[in-house]
Amino acid sequence: MGGGFGIFEIILFACIAAFLVYRLGSVLGKRTGHERPPGDIFERHQNSDNDNAVTLPERSSQQGDIEAAGPTSVAVGVAQLQVADPSFNEEQFIEGAKTAFDLIIKAFAVGDGKTLRALLSDEVYEYFAKEIRSREIANQTHETDLVSISAADLIEINMAGGNAFLTIRFISEQMTATRDSSGDMVEGEFEVMAEVTDIWTFARDTRSSDPNWTLVATRSPS
Repeated sequence: MGGGFGIFEIILFACIAAFLVYRLGSVLGKRTGHERPPGDIFERHQNSDNDNAVTLPERSSQQGDIEAAGPTSVAVGVAQLQVADPSFNEEQFIEGAKTAFDLIIKAFAVGDGKTLRALLSDEVYEYFAKEIRSREIANQTHETDLVSISAADLIEINMAGGNAFLTIRFISEQMTATRDSSGDMVEGEFEVMAEVTDIWTFARDTRSSDPNWTLVATRSPS
C-alpha cells in the first residue's frame, strides 16, 4: 500500500508540474509551442507629465515593414482574428501582454538586450538598444519598480491579410530613477509612485507556425 501511494504522489506531482510549465509557456495565450523563458519572452515609454516615469526611446507608431489595414472595432477584430487563428483567446492574450509589459519595462531599465531582442521587432529593438548604449556612455543607470498594472485593455485590432496587430492600453503605477556613476540621482524620484499610460501594439503572422507575438510599435496617449 505504501509503495503504491508513493507512485500515485509522483504521478500527481508530475501532472501539476506539467500544468505549471504549460501555463508559463502560454505567455500570450497561444499554443503549447509558445514557451519562452523569462529571459527570452516578448516601448517607447513616454509620459511628459511624470519625470519619474522611465523614458524609453522616441518612436513613431508605424509597424515596421508590414502595413496594417484600418482599425476595426474590437469585437469585429477578435472575430476576424479567430477565423484566422481559432486558438486565439482574448483573456489569455491580455494576460500574456501584461507579462511582456513587465519584462520589457524591467529589461530596458537594466539594459538586458537578450530579453528585449526576443520580445521586440527589429525596428523597435534598435531604438531600445540605441538608448541603452547612450545610457552606458553617460555612465548612467536606471532603477524601475513596476508596482502594479491597474489596467490592460485591448483597444484596437488591425488585420492585414494574415497579419494581426493588437493594440493594448496599459495603465501602471511605477517608481523610477536615473543615477550617475556615483550613485547620485539625476532624474526621477524613486520614492514617488507615478501613474503611467502606454499604448503598445503587438503583431503576429497567423499563417506562421510560430505562435509568438512581437512588440512592433509604442506610443503615448494623444
